[in-house]
Amino acid sequence: MTTKKIPMRSCVVTREKLPKKELLRIVRFENVVSVDPTGKQNGKGCYIKKDKTVLETAKKTKVLNRVLETEIPDEIYDEIEKLID
Repeated sequence: MTTKKIPMRSCVVTREKLPKKELLRIVRFENVVSVDPTGKQNGKGCYIKKDKTVLETAKKTKVLNRVLETEIPDEIYDEIEKLID
């Protein structure tokens, strides 16, 4: 019997390789930033670990701004926090 391959992705904050299900995808498409719970939206995306301390670190260091090459509004951080809870 064959085992199913688990897709691995890197968190942009911690640089850890984790299964895709343990991460949350943030997408920039046509200069609009959104949270992508399905992981299938078009656009430039990055992954962040579903952890409040990682989210706080991302806010402080503005790593999402650098990776997505745009300003991330506070509403996106609030939406991420709700999805983590």
